Amino acid sequence: MMGLFSPSSLTGKWMGFVTAVWVQSISGNNYTFPNYSNALKSLMGLTQLQLNNLSTVKDGGKAFGILAGLASDRVPTAVILLIGSIEGLIGYGAQWLVVSHRIRPLPYWQMCIFVCMGGNSTTWMNTAVLVTCMRNFQNNRGPVSGILKGFVGLSTAIFTDLCTALFSKSPSSFLLMLAVIPAVICLTSMVFLHEVDPAAVETAEEREESRYFAFFNVAAVVVAVYLLLFDVTGKHGPVLYRAFAAVLLALLASPLCVPIYTAIKFPQTRGKTTDLEGKGIEVVPVSPTQQSVGSKQEQQKGGRAAKKKPDIGEDHKLLEAARTFDFWILFLSFLCGVGTGMAVINNLGQIGLALGYADVSIFVSLTSIWGFFGRIGSGWISEYFMKKAATPRPVWNAASQILMAVGFIVMAMALPGSLYIGSILIGIGYGVRLAVTVPVASELFGLKYYGLLYNILILNLPLGSFLFSGLLAGFLYDAQATRTAAGSNTCIGGHCYRLVFIIMTVVCFVGLGLDVLLAFRMRDLYYKIRMRTKPNEETTEDTKS
Repeated sequence: MMGLFSPSSLTGKWMGFVTAVWVQSISGNNYTFPNYSNALKSLMGLTQLQLNNLSTVKDGGKAFGILAGLASDRVPTAVILLIGSIEGLIGYGAQWLVVSHRIRPLPYWQMCIFVCMGGNSTTWMNTAVLVTCMRNFQNNRGPVSGILKGFVGLSTAIFTDLCTALFSKSPSSFLLMLAVIPAVICLTSMVFLHEVDPAAVETAEEREESRYFAFFNVAAVVVAVYLLLFDVTGKHGPVLYRAFAAVLLALLASPLCVPIYTAIKFPQTRGKTTDLEGKGIEVVPVSPTQQSVGSKQEQQKGGRAAKKKPDIGEDHKLLEAARTFDFWILFLSFLCGVGTGMAVINNLGQIGLALGYADVSIFVSLTSIWGFFGRIGSGWISEYFMKKAATPRPVWNAASQILMAVGFIVMAMALPGSLYIGSILIGIGYGVRLAVTVPVASELFGLKYYGLLYNILILNLPLGSFLFSGLLAGFLYDAQATRTAAGSNTCIGGHCYRLVFIIMTVVCFVGLGLDVLLAFRMRDLYYKIRMRTKPNEETTEDTKS
């Protein structure tokens, strides 16, 4: 049985991807801050600026993701997952102790440390999962990114709705879930998720990858629709709540059908791959460097490749990538998208209260679920148009900036229903930005040093949170707010965040220009990728006929 699920087997490879999906389903805890931020604010007597700074510290934990990036090329995936699980257990566990009144409120600086640990824990989980799966499925980077990032987007709704169903939205119970569940899932994934050498030949199993990914997409969409129906149907009784939780867990387990199917169809595939007739072929290991977009050119150049800087599409070290104009276009456009998106996500609790909503959980779930559709849809669509028409992926990032700009304008108007529409549009745009940027970076700079490069780009999350949430939203909100008897401050009305939304709309249009520029500069690269995949597609069609 262990041989069947070994990393070198086809079944083991897909079992690893299933556990990667589970890790991503619980690693979006950074986006759940609004679910317990008001409890922290009232318990600790914080101003909105202090609360926003606490949120910025949470996102600042991602700045230490550089450590996870460095480790991803030096230690096994299991070690990275273990570090993330322990750090999350400590970080969110300490917050749970405070909110559940098991210990007295900690000093502000100490709370900042534990909040930062909780935020940093996800960088280890995401790095382990993304780097490993991008290398294991190099010919389907778009679907891999879309599916994994899609489940990250769903994780907020999964946690929120499970807590609502089982614990009546208790902030302390919610934090306990954030501490314990990710640790358990990561320990499970450590057994199955490992990097494997891709096959040197085009195999039947590899050509079936798109079918398997389609199943994962369908399963993810079913989970998303199920969560959405739960959110829009209002309150339910205890029995329905428990039934909802049981069905949700069953849906999350449904991806196990893929490794079970491969185990039945390819029972002898262990350390071997299979040709179209089912005959065993010994696998010749191929390194991630050889599989990068520019690998053919690099092999032709031989020893001269080490003496000159790599071309776009070849493997880049961090400093080599940082010397390119394309890296900084990608970096700054990513900041414009995720920075403004994080500001809304971190302030949803206060935005909802300002607009007269006592319960903001519906908006947290809406942002999460529609962010999922943006992630999973953009991963699949960008892959399709890249292979069919050589369409540069940054085109879809440009489209996401337009969606987010419209969402900010709608929320600035503060009309009835504006928060619903704005949450959906910003969720979709934010999801597209996260999912598309992941394969774009790998296609620009290769996979060999991808773990570190990915975490450098992720620095935009804490940087954007600091600029747009900690500074912009915090200062402008406090300028409009009045002090309460409890020592905190509050603001009611559409004016509280109007100027914030207007400024972030302008930032989105700056990001739009950067994305269009990057798409123009990457046209030749995506044409080469299209030409490289075209022969394989023709071979597949000939085989079918």
